[in-house]
Amino acid sequence: MLTFRRGFLGMSMLLIALIAVACGSNGTTSTGSSSSTGSGGTTPSSSAAIIKTTSATVNGQSVTILTNPQGMTLYYFKPDTATTSACTGSCAGFWPPLVFTSSGSPSSASTLPGTLSVVADANGKQVEYNGHMLYTYSGDTAPGQTNGEGVKGSWFVVTNTLSSIQDAPQATPTRSGNGY
Repeated sequence: MLTFRRGFLGMSMLLIALIAVACGSNGTTSTGSSSSTGSGGTTPSSSAAIIKTTSATVNGQSVTILTNPQGMTLYYFKPDTATTSACTGSCAGFWPPLVFTSSGSPSSASTLPGTLSVVADANGKQVEYNGHMLYTYSGDTAPGQTNGEGVKGSWFVVTNTLSSIQDAPQATPTRSGNGY
């Protein structure tokens, strides 16, 4: 019984921490191309790379995926638009948005064929790649995992070749009881 209580307390604290991290202040939108300068860190700044790349196997294929500075896989959510996140509140607890806390434009540790930008939305200053808002997944517990790929037919790993949101067909947003 004591182990159950400790586990429940630990999970509750983790959920509260995820929700606190997902909250941010609103700001202005800025765009810019990715850069190959900078180094990764836990707190992004105008000179630190907020995006890294690595190879991973997704749907049986080896692809180059985007990760956060800690190496956690980044995902996009099909119901999002280029300016509005469809994943907020409790959804953002399971799919924490990648939020840019510095001024300037986000950068990448390696050259990307697409564009990194920031948009102010309900989650704060959320980072986008080619217009797709970026998230991590609470079900990934180690760098390079892709456990969120295909979840509910709406969540997908961000590859370096992800097309622009304007070029990609958008799914009609549907809401489950939890909105994700």
